[in-house]
Amino acid sequence: MSLYRHQVGRGPQLVLLHGWGMNAAVWEPLLPELSAHCRLTVIELPGHGASPAAAASDLAEWAAHCLAAAPDHAYWLGWSLGGQVALRAALDAPARVAGLFLVSATPRFVQGPDWPCAMAVASFHQFADQLADDPSATLLRFLGLQVKGAEHARETLRLLRAELLQRPPASQTGLRQGLDLLLENDLRAELGGLECPTHWLFGARDTLVPRALRGRLAGLLPGARSEEIAGAGHAPFLSHPQTCLDALLRAVAAV
Repeated sequence: MSLYRHQVGRGPQLVLLHGWGMNAAVWEPLLPELSAHCRLTVIELPGHGASPAAAASDLAEWAAHCLAAAPDHAYWLGWSLGGQVALRAALDAPARVAGLFLVSATPRFVQGPDWPCAMAVASFHQFADQLADDPSATLLRFLGLQVKGAEHARETLRLLRAELLQRPPASQTGLRQGLDLLLENDLRAELGGLECPTHWLFGARDTLVPRALRGRLAGLLPGARSEEIAGAGHAPFLSHPQTCLDALLRAVAAV
């Protein structure tokens, strides 16, 4: 199985992985400047855009497919679900991943008894249950949650909706598998095994990956670097593109 990928630019190798329900077009606003500094490999996750669905809801399988489409050695940028896939790739193939830049990403997406900085499990199940009844409405609702409470929310939502329509829609299988991954995976205990540098970027107004996660990182992954963008929600690279670009280029230059 081969995933869709698009390559452009020159310089250090950088892999880009989008989030749940989205596709490669989400990176379009960043590509002109980013490709002037890096050789980009934009990959569409299994069952999203033009990529075929994976055989199962298995994070290691998703990461393996992305590794097959990626350069031999690269820095990886993962947003939301793409961040979890990038983490799995770095854990499973440390020689392939030079570093990680994780935007609005988390090792565990849903709450637990010792993990309050996440989405409530009941809310997530309600959201997931609606997917079977009306996938389009569920996806649009998720886009709304990504910008809820953020600066420039209306404009960012407009960008997300426009980018969603530029590429083939995610399949029902891809959407369901992606939700399963967000619900089931917990990478907290494995973070200490990462061999590459990590840089985490959070939106101060993110309602899906709360800013409180930043305070938990030091205990889970000593040495992790993180920063917060004031006023940003779950998609800071769209609402605050220049701030995100500056942070990313600093991180890549430091590797």
